[in-house]
Amino acid sequence: MASTEPVSHPGSGQALFLSTLAFTLCFAVWTLLSIIGIPLSKELNLSDTELALLIATPVLTGSISRPVLGILTDRFGGRPVMGILLLVSAGCVYLLTLARSYPMLLLAALGLGLAGGAFAVGTAYVSRWFGGDRQGTALGVFGAGNMGSSLTNFAAPLLLVALGWQGTTQVYALVLALMGLGFLVFARDPRHPTPSLTLSQRLAPMADLRVWRFSLYYFFVFGAFVALALWLPHYLMRVYGVSLTTAGMITLLFTLPGSLFRILGGWLSDRYGARRVMYWTFIACLICTFLLSYPPTEYRIQGIDGELRFSLNMGLPPFVLLIMVLGFFMSLGKAAVFKHIPTYYPEHVGAVGGVVGMVGGLGGFFLPLTFGMLNDVVGIWQSCFMLLFVLVAGALAWMHYAIIKANRVEWTEQRETGDLPELSTPSKLVLQDWRPEDTDFWEHQGRAVARRNLWISIPNLVLAFSVWMVWSVVVARLPQVGFDYSANQLFWLAALPGLSGATLRVFYSFMVPIFGGRRWTAFSTASLLLPALWIGFAVRNPDTPYLVMLVLALLCGFGGGNFASSMANISFFFPKKEKGAAMGLNAGLGNLGVSLMQFLVPLVITTGVFAFAVGDPQMTADGERLWLQNAGFVWVPFIVAATVAAWFGMNDIASAKSSFQDQAVIFRRKHNWLMCVLYTGTFGSFIGFAAAFPLLSSHLFPEVDALKLAFLGPLLGALSRAFSGGVSDRLGGGRVTFWVFAGMIAGVIGLLWFLDQRDQPGAFVGFFVCFLWLFLVSGVGNSSTFQMVPAIFRHEVARLMPDRDAREQQLESDREAAAVVGFTSAIAAYGAFFIPKAFGTALELTGGAEPALYGFLLFYVLCLGLTWFYYTRKKAVIPC
Repeated sequence: MASTEPVSHPGSGQALFLSTLAFTLCFAVWTLLSIIGIPLSKELNLSDTELALLIATPVLTGSISRPVLGILTDRFGGRPVMGILLLVSAGCVYLLTLARSYPMLLLAALGLGLAGGAFAVGTAYVSRWFGGDRQGTALGVFGAGNMGSSLTNFAAPLLLVALGWQGTTQVYALVLALMGLGFLVFARDPRHPTPSLTLSQRLAPMADLRVWRFSLYYFFVFGAFVALALWLPHYLMRVYGVSLTTAGMITLLFTLPGSLFRILGGWLSDRYGARRVMYWTFIACLICTFLLSYPPTEYRIQGIDGELRFSLNMGLPPFVLLIMVLGFFMSLGKAAVFKHIPTYYPEHVGAVGGVVGMVGGLGGFFLPLTFGMLNDVVGIWQSCFMLLFVLVAGALAWMHYAIIKANRVEWTEQRETGDLPELSTPSKLVLQDWRPEDTDFWEHQGRAVARRNLWISIPNLVLAFSVWMVWSVVVARLPQVGFDYSANQLFWLAALPGLSGATLRVFYSFMVPIFGGRRWTAFSTASLLLPALWIGFAVRNPDTPYLVMLVLALLCGFGGGNFASSMANISFFFPKKEKGAAMGLNAGLGNLGVSLMQFLVPLVITTGVFAFAVGDPQMTADGERLWLQNAGFVWVPFIVAATVAAWFGMNDIASAKSSFQDQAVIFRRKHNWLMCVLYTGTFGSFIGFAAAFPLLSSHLFPEVDALKLAFLGPLLGALSRAFSGGVSDRLGGGRVTFWVFAGMIAGVIGLLWFLDQRDQPGAFVGFFVCFLWLFLVSGVGNSSTFQMVPAIFRHEVARLMPDRDAREQQLESDREAAAVVGFTSAIAAYGAFFIPKAFGTALELTGGAEPALYGFLLFYVLCLGLTWFYYTRKKAVIPC
């Protein structure tokens, strides 16, 4: 293990005391809604789903905020960040007392969740005060602030009786505010200077896969710990029939040591090494979860003298003992994970600790939901421990393999490895010399490599689009299998993948130059396993909370994010003369994933061929059998195969590396924002109509089974995009885009006409043909707008940077064009949210889709005018 030995500073004891006290109070506030939520829900008449969302929101936001707060601590120091965080959290706690509506409660809970981010702040702050021989112990003491949840469990019920929920909340707000003021007054930062690093330098460790290995460790030792703390009372009452009081006491035997023994874990990590403590933790947890996983079983054996019977059934005393042992070793592991971070990343403790803490916190959010779904699917109460056994076994295997590989490098060659050696990029997969504009290089070497990367990228993108849009078909079937959702709730579910996918694209668009195209393609494709598997479990039970369905819809956005990075990656491989056709093939055939999904899913959900693996069907009201879980499970083997193909078959381009700061120059380019508008008009329409059409047609024309036809529109749009790239290369992207918007205006007018004649025979045929036309022309526009981007930025870079030589201008224009391609695709993907939501709102308010269509018509007229003024008129700014 790499190590540094910073010196402990005078005043370290005071810093540790203040930060631990602050974190204890923050953790107490973070779990406050679990206590006051019950009387609050009665007063405001909240449903169970609304209460569950309210309680879960702080956990989720507290986890997500940790990386940002960690980076701020690295940059500005712990004293101001912790002090301000405490004061802001106190204000949000007080806001709860003023809330008179559910949206206001959610807003307050969103801010209250920031208190959970104090862990990242305190980790970075404490680690700077202590030397390497004491960091583990100090971080263990700080981490013991988790006992703040026990403080809330003890104090909040007493305050509720005396003061009511509003008075209790005010007391918490006051205490937190006083702590914030006290921290600003009495705390101080260590005297040694904080390194001056740029944002890209602070984010650099995120490219190190070791960070994500540590995150997996923490997902188990902290995330699973939190999940079990929430799940055990329910489990004990149902499995062992104990009272709520007894279940609470047994859970306390699990949680309290899990906080206090974290101090011991830090000391052991200092004394014996964090790696050794992690081995102890994982091996002990592996044994405990295996024993806890074994369900009550009866055996019948045919013996010599007759049948022998015996049973295995764990009683309550051995269960309690194993749970205590499990909690003890989890507490050691929590401290050991964070002992690694200042050792490997002394200048990035906040950023790395924030990410690791975020992943652990998300485990505490997602695992309890998964436990419930496993009960429904597997039908065995011990299935929660089976899942934890798989998690810890995977973490142990990965850690052991990584350490063996790291030892060979670090001990044999006497140098530190900055990445996971077992996942590092082989040199043969990195293209050090890449010159696609050099004709001789392209003909003899470049074309074959570029095409191989393209043909591996396409199926990865097909799967991404399939998972992204699968929810649009699943949602249309949910009411048939017993999910009692309103039309507006269904449109929300159909729209949310578009919202999350578009937001992720903003980040994904900058990932390829930072991480490398091969790595990022494999990682982003593998991430699709999470929504695919979870959908398969969730849709089997009509009692699955609406909150879970909302989370699943958001997770499908992982597929939407992939497009931005895929297009940016492919743009680096091809020369200018073939860029339009290559990107058209990648995007167009990738878009086929929508059509493939809308064709394949309606078939697989009606077949029981895989029933032995996916379970029994659900029955509709008219007696039809549906295996709706197949909509998620069908993609799993293909995702695994595509991930392996990307990892071993694609390449990273060394010259394509650049930081976020280098790419952020596009935000100062006017034409970046113009192309965002135009691409929203083309791709935003394509993906939005694809998401909305199945549900929209079923509401407007309920007598027609439009699901059987839904795949034709995306198929037509994908094929037109794939094979129109060459047309834009020959005629000019701007000219083609102009006529595309003219065609889209005509298509919307046609839709309005046929909706006005909705009661007449043939109205659906006309409606469907107009939609097909919109898919066709938007597909052509998707290709033509992307063809415009490289041409625009070659012109702009030459104008803005005339002092650079041709080679430098070419590299800069390629970088900016790739970033613009990714960013515009991110903005345009919001069409997948706004178009379904616009239709849903229009139907709810007016009973028809016409108001939404009039809005789309005005937007297409705007796009037509922008294209003409900037790119196609005689004196256009950039003729293209």
